[in-house]
Amino acid sequence: MPLVIAPLNTDLRIVKVLVEDKLKKHLESLGITINSTIKVISCTGGNCIIQVREGRLAIDRHVATKILVA
Repeated sequence: MPLVIAPLNTDLRIVKVLVEDKLKKHLESLGITINSTIKVISCTGGNCIIQVREGRLAIDRHVATKILVA
């Protein structure tokens, strides 16, 4: 399921990231990699705040719809 419809405050595993290579490398440097665990803290209007490792990141809705989690 896309990140924008994922349940809040639940550990989720990233299955696929459907963005171009340049953005994918940037997300990987932030810790958003396949099989990594994240938690959606808040998602309003499609824009999501997620917890990756010990930090928090804000992801806009265009990118959040292309990150698939399970």
